[in-house]
Amino acid sequence: MTAMWGIQVALCTFSMLSLSSGGDVKARSCGEVRQAYHALEYSIANVPHQEISEFFLELLNNTERSFSTMFQRTYGLFYQQNSEVFQELFRELKRYYTGGNINMDEMFNDFWARLLERMFQMLHSEYRFSEDYLECLNKYSEQLRPFGDTPMRLKPRVTKALIAARTFVQGLMVGREVASRVTKVNLPPACSRALTKMLFCPYCSGLPGLRPCNNYCLNVMRGCLANQADLDTEWNLFLDAMLLVADRLVGPLNIQEVLQPIDVKISDAIMTMQENNFEFRNKVFQLCGQPKLVGAGRVRLTRSVFDSNPRYRPAASRARPTTAAAPSLDHMIKNMKKKLSESKRFWSKLPDEICSGGNRTEPDEEGCWNSHARGRYFPEVVREGLTNQLHNPEVELDITRPNSFIRQQIMALRVMTNKLKSAYNGNDIYFQDSNATTYPYTATVSPTEALHQLTQDSSVGSTLCPLGPC
Repeated sequence: MTAMWGIQVALCTFSMLSLSSGGDVKARSCGEVRQAYHALEYSIANVPHQEISEFFLELLNNTERSFSTMFQRTYGLFYQQNSEVFQELFRELKRYYTGGNINMDEMFNDFWARLLERMFQMLHSEYRFSEDYLECLNKYSEQLRPFGDTPMRLKPRVTKALIAARTFVQGLMVGREVASRVTKVNLPPACSRALTKMLFCPYCSGLPGLRPCNNYCLNVMRGCLANQADLDTEWNLFLDAMLLVADRLVGPLNIQEVLQPIDVKISDAIMTMQENNFEFRNKVFQLCGQPKLVGAGRVRLTRSVFDSNPRYRPAASRARPTTAAAPSLDHMIKNMKKKLSESKRFWSKLPDEICSGGNRTEPDEEGCWNSHARGRYFPEVVREGLTNQLHNPEVELDITRPNSFIRQQIMALRVMTNKLKSAYNGNDIYFQDSNATTYPYTATVSPTEALHQLTQDSSVGSTLCPLGPC
């Protein structure tokens, strides 16, 4: 049971990175997990009261604020008149991170194209530029490279960092949802009968308080959780992929280090165009033709705005997420990797955790309930998984009919694993928010809930005994 509630704590903690559309969404409570830990007499010291704020989204918001402050101070009028160009860039970055189906190549190309048009017109305000002329300007921008190497270098770094971050967050959501759904899968009728026999037939036999033999309990729970155990292979592959992407988040694609200097990078690009303006303008005029003059006496305010500002270098201290539970990305990812690693083989180990935890069983000696009397339990313990239940002496299952809902969760994990592997390689795959995907199931009593309920209410035995012989 420790493992069962342990994964709930991990999932509640991991939901700090849930893909919501904004940072002001009300955090979900971890109260149910805290109550469950308290009821089972486990420490709640490390269980948060609610999910922790979203680190990556806060990072994007802080980066945008820092960008705005720096550009307002550096470019003044030019930034005021063109702020929507930069605001749109951050809107698209946040929309992409929160699951939007955005082509990052096109988004960055549009940003640089709009910035080029605005700068070229302001630097040469004595000319009138038609839409056709601006289209020609952008047509040759890749060849002339007015912003230097910055667009070529910035786009893949930001794109790959956001791919890794948003796919990792999506993986956390999928893992949480799969675990949550699987804990609500119905008990098969054979499991209900086996649990009743194991827990209450000692009462009917005049042996109240006699706990089941450990191996007897293992056969019952491996039968009850046979379908859940079949998640294990795909679950472990999913966790391995999550760990790989986690390494990307603290490596060269560290989103914190990629995003925070974006103001300086874009500023460098603007300065590069300004410094090479005369040469660039002449090439554009040669390729696109001589534009018409507006009037010889027009004052070009923007030229003086640019010329009065040297290349800007911000202070070393940068705006970072202020969430108390996530003081740094490295610390957060290290903690998550530990939780993910501890969750491996969770489903196949669950019967062992249930049977060995909370003093629910006795060693397989003469002093335990062996399914019909006090004594040693002799049958062999079957292995985990549905196909291994063919010879389970305690739970009779049809191994040719796997639980369809469990199979859906296996497929969900498989799809997410492929996306994680793609993100690890820097490739993008559009995904639908997992919260929009629903799976039909009947949310009644799970095996672990049933076991906890039955062990807490000894009076149930007197009700169930008359239903049939033990």
